[in-house]
Amino acid sequence: MIQQTLIIIKPDGVSRGLTDEIIKRYEAAGLKVVKRKDIMAPLSIVEKHYPMDPEYLRLIGEKTIAAGQQVKSAEDQGRKVVTWLRKFITSGPVVVMVLEGEDAVIVARKTTGLTDPATAEKGTIRGDLGTDNILKANMEERPVWNLIHASGSSKEAAKEIKLWFGE
Repeated sequence: MIQQTLIIIKPDGVSRGLTDEIIKRYEAAGLKVVKRKDIMAPLSIVEKHYPMDPEYLRLIGEKTIAAGQQVKSAEDQGRKVVTWLRKFITSGPVVVMVLEGEDAVIVARKTTGLTDPATAEKGTIRGDLGTDNILKANMEERPVWNLIHASGSSKEAAKEIKLWFGE
C-alpha cells in the first residue's frame, strides 16, 4: 500500500553534513521525497511533536531501561529525555520531509535503524552513521544523537505530517 511517513533529520545529522547521504538511503529503499523544508524547528511544534503525555514519557523512559540503566521511574526518565530532545531539536537546523512509497512507514523505520545507534544493525542509517548511545547520552544529560526521527506508525505519521506541514 502506498503511504506517507515523516522523517526529520535532526541537528546532529545536518551539522555533520549527512543530509544528502540520508536522503539517498531512503530513495535507494524505494521512497520518494514529496515534501521537504529546511528550518529551525519552532518550539510550538516541537512541544506537540514530543508531548509530556504520561504514556509517551513511559515509552521513552523504557528505552533507557532497555539500554541497561536503572531509573526510579520510566515516566520520570522519559520526562528528562523529552526535555533534552526539545532543547536539542530547536538548537540548530533540521530537515523535515514527507517520504512516500510502498509501506513507507515500515520501509523508513527499517532503513533508519533502532533508536540507539550502538544497537542499530549495520546497513541502517543509524547503524552505519551513528556514533552515540543511550547510556552515554543519559550520563551527559542530553538526548541520544541518532540523526533522525522517523514516524513509528501510519497513524503517528499522519498526525506528524499534519503538525509539520499543515492540512
